[in-house]
Amino acid sequence: MISSLTGTVSHVGLHSAVLDVNGFGMQVQATPQTLSTLRLGNQARLFTSLIVREDSMTLFGFTDADEREVFETLLGVSGVGSRLALAVLAVYAPAAIRTAASSGDDKAFSKVPGIGPKGARRIVLELADKLVPLETDTPSTAAGAWQSQVLAAMMGLGWSEKDAGSAIDSAVKESPEIAASGDVGSILKLTLRRLGQDGARSSARASVN
Repeated sequence: MISSLTGTVSHVGLHSAVLDVNGFGMQVQATPQTLSTLRLGNQARLFTSLIVREDSMTLFGFTDADEREVFETLLGVSGVGSRLALAVLAVYAPAAIRTAASSGDDKAFSKVPGIGPKGARRIVLELADKLVPLETDTPSTAAGAWQSQVLAAMMGLGWSEKDAGSAIDSAVKESPEIAASGDVGSILKLTLRRLGQDGARSSARASVN
């Protein structure tokens, strides 16, 4: 069982990355949030889960052990494969997934691409007692978790830390209820939309002048 990898980042793609570990190039599948934290040429450590099939062996990479645990627990749900489990983590932080599962919030899971209403209800039914909020999942730590993930994703898309931070602050003030949910995917979309609106206003002002 390969539980973690530590090596030099040699490639970062849309859905995977390659870490050079003692001369071996190890490819790992990961969420956009995890991939955005990797920098070419830098050392990185990822927690991993190895999925073995008859015709393939695939490594999935995660930023921490809790993210991996949530992923592997999701795999225990009927009809949820590795791709769908990773899609859930691409939309929600582990703390938000635990909260949704324990509170029976099937609507949260139905927002994940590829999961319909029936699938969402099945997830909350099968995970109700398996995924519960951790004692460390206080509001402050949950907020810090999504903020760092959104900031890393923005910087991975090419925005400076200053511009990304300002846009996140503006988006949170505009829709505090989304920020309170800890939904990384929704906060990221809102922030990107905010940056687009600000850019459009700046262009309009420039054309007038």
